Amino acid sequence: MIRQYETVFIVTPVLSEAQVKEAVKKYTDFLQEKGAEILHQENWGMRKLAYPIQKKKNGFYHLLEFKVDSSVIDEYELHFRRDERIMRFLTVRLDKDAIAYSERRKKKLAGKNEENQEKA
Repeated sequence: MIRQYETVFIVTPVLSEAQVKEAVKKYTDFLQEKGAEILHQENWGMRKLAYPIQKKKNGFYHLLEFKVDSSVIDEYELHFRRDERIMRFLTVRLDKDAIAYSERRKKKLAGKNEENQEKA
């Protein structure tokens, strides 16, 4: 059954920007190979962690929102667990209220991006 999901994951800060992009691309490519539709993705950049993980205080945060068959999620999360570059991840299935909130959030972000382009 095809459902909508959202994954937030933290990539270790010892990697370069190119390596972080490569890690993100690995997961988007995996989803697309499995027939997923990538709805939205955001790079939140380097952020301070609430508590140290693996003796690190920062990490690169990334968000992926996608639609995929629910049978793919177990294999998707297995890849996260095996990847040493990933410090933490969380995948949640979005219900109708979360989907509505996500749409409002994307519209708000799009509005901010338009304002920034007009000012430039």
